[in-house]
Amino acid sequence: MLGDVFERFVEKSPISVMVRASLERVLGADRLDLWFERTAQKQYTRDLLFSSVYDLMNQVVFCVQPSVRAAYQAPQDDVGASLVSVYNKLNNLETYTAAELVRYSAREFTPLIAYMGGERVPWLEGYRIKIVDGNCLEASEHHSKELRDAQGRALPGKSLVVYEPAQGLVTDVFPCENGHAQERSLFGALLKTVEASDLWIEDRNFCTRDFLCDIDNRGAFFITREHRGLKFEIWEALRECSRTETGSVAHQRVKVVDEQGHAHIFRRVRIKLKQATREGARIVHMLTNLPRQVSGKRVADLYRKRWTLETAFQHLEAYFHSEINTLGYPKAALFGFCLALVAYNLLAVVLAALRGVHGEETVDEEVSLYSIANEISTTYHGMMIAIPAPAWDVFYSMSLADLAAILLDLAHRVRLQAIRKRPRQPKKPQPQRKKPTRKGHVATAKLLMNRQAKSATP
Repeated sequence: MLGDVFERFVEKSPISVMVRASLERVLGADRLDLWFERTAQKQYTRDLLFSSVYDLMNQVVFCVQPSVRAAYQAPQDDVGASLVSVYNKLNNLETYTAAELVRYSAREFTPLIAYMGGERVPWLEGYRIKIVDGNCLEASEHHSKELRDAQGRALPGKSLVVYEPAQGLVTDVFPCENGHAQERSLFGALLKTVEASDLWIEDRNFCTRDFLCDIDNRGAFFITREHRGLKFEIWEALRECSRTETGSVAHQRVKVVDEQGHAHIFRRVRIKLKQATREGARIVHMLTNLPRQVSGKRVADLYRKRWTLETAFQHLEAYFHSEINTLGYPKAALFGFCLALVAYNLLAVVLAALRGVHGEETVDEEVSLYSIANEISTTYHGMMIAIPAPAWDVFYSMSLADLAAILLDLAHRVRLQAIRKRPRQPKKPQPQRKKPTRKGHVATAKLLMNRQAKSATP
């Protein structure tokens, strides 16, 4: 289709071709710049296009280049603006725009995954499963003036991330520039997205009266680990119901009264674990408003799958440059994290194509995400040199159905043996070592606000 060079990459690295084709169709330069013009609330384009900034950052996220400066200085990249302009653009990118880019990628990739037949079997029929968890960005280097004299670790921000296992996509993110902010301060924005028949699975930090009762009022459902700060009234004694791989299960009904005085009847599920958790607990309680037809054992099994999102965070950290600690300004750091989420969604498209060809069980159990990410980072850069960007325009106007057919054909060419997991033997336990004393941490956003306040003082 694109000549002999293209066919050689199709033969040797079909996964890299899949990534580039998907990028061009959904996040091509012209399409991305139009999206930015529609989405950005305050920032606008002068000489530096949003697509140029995105491309530079994408090279860092995919580990093609080690830093923004290195990507800017690469001989094949000419963004038409100074490096200072690039950093100024990054430092002022609205967090709203960064979050919308993640949502946009999920909206575009969802039908593509459906065309390929790459959706997973539903965890619970009739419910849209959403796993939510918080993520605090890694401390950044002390580049800005305010951070040079700071003794503590500089926190550029945090966020709530929503993952939907059916497609394997991160569908939403709620970023916050204040690294000191409590995750619960972001619940209001999250609750606005709750829809009937959603099933939210979250850890105990989300176990608050207002959060659970609001989900219940919206006709949605939840499974959350119990927080000892939640007040409730026990309505019935515990009844043993079943056993799981990890322990025995019992449940009971409890009543929670919301701020308006309305009673909500929830189910409290207790699990007696065979092995203690990392915190040493052998008894774990969960709360849910799922109907009684969903057994306590099923509730426990669903909650255990919540680790899927924490595993996704581990993948982001291990396989992508998701937390670029040289970007100390909160907006830039959060934009880098959101681009890593978009990269993870691209990976989800590749996995969906492989599931469409080889089956869900084979891909989920045997395919190594590390091998896929490594192939992309080692091959993608050379492929873009050998096949210039204009040559990929054929994918820009392609329909999702046609693109899905091409991705499935490429998935047939992937040698699963080359990307299979290679489990290691269990590591020997290491002796406990004394941890160095930390000097605390500081919120970068607060220091920058103090700078603005001082400069505004006459």
